[in-house]
Amino acid sequence: MQAFQVKAAHDFEVNEQPAPEAAAGEVVIDVAFAGICGSDMHIIHGDNAFVRFPRITGHEFAGVIRAVGEGVDAARVEERVCIDPVVNCGKCYPCRIGRPNVCSAMNVIGVHRNGGFAEQVAVPAANAYRIPEALDLDAAALIEPYSIAANVLSRMAPLPGDRLLVIGAGVIGLTVLQMARAMGIEEIIVTDILDERLATARELGASHTINGRDEDLERAVLAATDGEGIPLIADAACVPSMLPGMLRMACPAGRIGLLGFSATPSDLIQLEVIKKELTLIGSRLNNRKFPEVIAHIETGRLDPKALISHRVALREMPEAIDLLDNHPEKARKVLVRIGS
Repeated sequence: MQAFQVKAAHDFEVNEQPAPEAAAGEVVIDVAFAGICGSDMHIIHGDNAFVRFPRITGHEFAGVIRAVGEGVDAARVEERVCIDPVVNCGKCYPCRIGRPNVCSAMNVIGVHRNGGFAEQVAVPAANAYRIPEALDLDAAALIEPYSIAANVLSRMAPLPGDRLLVIGAGVIGLTVLQMARAMGIEEIIVTDILDERLATARELGASHTINGRDEDLERAVLAATDGEGIPLIADAACVPSMLPGMLRMACPAGRIGLLGFSATPSDLIQLEVIKKELTLIGSRLNNRKFPEVIAHIETGRLDPKALISHRVALREMPEAIDLLDNHPEKARKVLVRIGS
């Protein structure tokens, strides 16, 4: 079978790989579509501390079950599915308290084990979620990034009337924007330094946008909130140096959701945290948010296809990676067509 394999940092190719077999409790998927994520780019650049090379990457994908392993209902063959990439042990403390997305022994499909940039992939049957017949497989491939947004927003516990600031209008920032609107958050400010991304944010429902290159972000946020500050901040830019500003922009009792994996230290002004009783929230992957996302898509509150800017064939992935490396402002979600 054909697959996109990263052999080492900056060393990747589309090549021939052995077709997988379904072990007990697993299913083999004929992959239809897969999305290229920022974390896939980090793997390619050698900036992901968790990956072990060589690796077939890809954790945003959907397809059709081709075969099942021992213990899996044979009736699932031909089922249309999307894949939650979080594989947990079920035994450690996080798993026991219902937080499998931070499992002590977690494996992530496409990072710790082979993923969806291949014609076929074997995954645990429990990670394959059946999708409605009316949902196209290309849209279903993008359920995973929306699960990231659903997770961070859930962790921030929005209250009626809360305003939200989304820092960064890349793909994750845009999914947070769309998911927040689906959850009923009405006033959403989005900031970025690229006008093209901010224009997309407005198209997708941002009530206010701020170009942080042209305006003083803190002053603009305080002006937009009548000096009060903002209850909810989602950091989708993941720039450690921005944390002090987030602490200042948050209103008392505010919640700040952090999504970045940077190992660079951030300045934490304890006075700002304590005097406002702020909550800093880490959010990793998703905690069983796929059913919630699927429900929002079914009801029309989410439109994954609005994120897609490019569609490429599997063999064209090297060119797509060059686009994302050198002209990220021209792309939102690049979707890879792998099978029919």
